[in-house]
Amino acid sequence: MHDIRRIDVQEGILEENDHIAEHVNEHLSAHGVLVVNEMGAPGVGKTTTIKNIIPHLKCKPYVIEGDIETDIDTQDLRSLGIDTFQINTYGACHLDAPLIEHQVDHMSFDEPGVLFIENIGNLVCPAEFTIGEHVMMLISTVTEGSDKPYKYPLAFEKADIIILNKVDLIPYLDFDEDFFMKGVRALNKDVPVFRVSGRTGEGFAEVAAWLDKKAAELEVKEHEHHHHEHGHHHEHGEQE
Repeated sequence: MHDIRRIDVQEGILEENDHIAEHVNEHLSAHGVLVVNEMGAPGVGKTTTIKNIIPHLKCKPYVIEGDIETDIDTQDLRSLGIDTFQINTYGACHLDAPLIEHQVDHMSFDEPGVLFIENIGNLVCPAEFTIGEHVMMLISTVTEGSDKPYKYPLAFEKADIIILNKVDLIPYLDFDEDFFMKGVRALNKDVPVFRVSGRTGEGFAEVAAWLDKKAAELEVKEHEHHHHEHGHHHEHGEQE
């Protein structure tokens, strides 16, 4: 009997979360801001990835840093002149939509761009909670070993883009890239996989170009949406 209750509660939490996530997504879409939910285990180079992508981005970057404790990464990004906001969860292993909604309400998006949300370092819980993202970006690294897609399928399955970091270290490791890619493709047939190195900067220009393209598509979609809405209101003016 207890089990059934627990599942109901969990489903309720997820449902409420998804509902708020939809609001966040609509709000930021209206501003032409592409939301990127960045996930990965601790130490894969999530902040390093953001730092390496931004110089190549054509549009404006915004960042929300999620951490259990500290604001080390936020200070780091702010020192580079990047609009960065901190969320600390004080124990929770993932960010959720209500936390993001609250933070986004306190930010001003003065121009279209990309909002990077760096999730908590963890491959399990963050994959279960949508936070209003347009793009789920998964950072994996050769130092973690090639079995990660097999061990954490949900994260790899949900990813819209996968970044394989620290490829400069491949000569020193037993990383089986074929095995890794076979695992990725079994879960996610078409996801683009970018090989990068946070140390040398290799590969990040391509990632930035992919994101710029997504952001531009979002703006076009929003523009068409407004155009349509506007026409719609015009027709039903008397009922407004």
